[in-house]
Amino acid sequence: MTIRARILLLGLLGACATVAFAADQPAQVDPRVELAKKIGGTTADELHVSPIPGIYELAHGTDVAYVTADGKYAISGDLYELKGNDNLTEVRRRDIRQKLLATIPESDMLIFSPKDPKYTVTVFTDVDCAYCRKLHSQIAEYNRLGVRVRYMFYPRSGPNTESWTKAEQVWCSTNRNEALTRAKLGEELKSPKTCGNSPVGRDYAMGKEFDVRGTPSIVMNNGEMLGGYMPPMALVQHLQGK
Repeated sequence: MTIRARILLLGLLGACATVAFAADQPAQVDPRVELAKKIGGTTADELHVSPIPGIYELAHGTDVAYVTADGKYAISGDLYELKGNDNLTEVRRRDIRQKLLATIPESDMLIFSPKDPKYTVTVFTDVDCAYCRKLHSQIAEYNRLGVRVRYMFYPRSGPNTESWTKAEQVWCSTNRNEALTRAKLGEELKSPKTCGNSPVGRDYAMGKEFDVRGTPSIVMNNGEMLGGYMPPMALVQHLQGK
């Protein structure tokens, strides 16, 4: 039942004391339930009404597509509102990224921050990625310019690989920030390879939800994601909208 249907039902229940036949009104069915049944592995919650009548938005993580109400056709691609040339699909992706990131406590991230940050970005990083290492080699400059960097792990090689193990060792270190810096310099870490509370697997899964295709991937507070390295001043100018 839709929220609108629930509101209408509440109105009917409130009127039943004076209008006897209101109790006989049929319940309205959420059309997304039937549509979801026609699309394998889909739930009604993954379907949203789009700006186009008869078309529903279908989102799996940040992968957004559009399907007809009868479930016969699907459209892959970004939806634009021509009047303002606004990419409505990207707006939706950004909203999804913001909501997903909000589920991760900062205690499960590695944070490099100035005393009084002006901006915060979240970076999916790989210990062995050359451009991730380049970004981290300039972390003091990002901080000097007011950028607070929150790291999440995304070993591109996947589970049971050397890069994954290094990420686990960074997390299992007594001083995680220092360990990350050392690992990115190519130093061998002596910390345990597992410690029971590592977020690497969850971070990696979220990176997949974000459709991370390379590292570093930089996510802004508004949900925008930039794929690839960006120099400190260029990133600040981007954050400033310049």
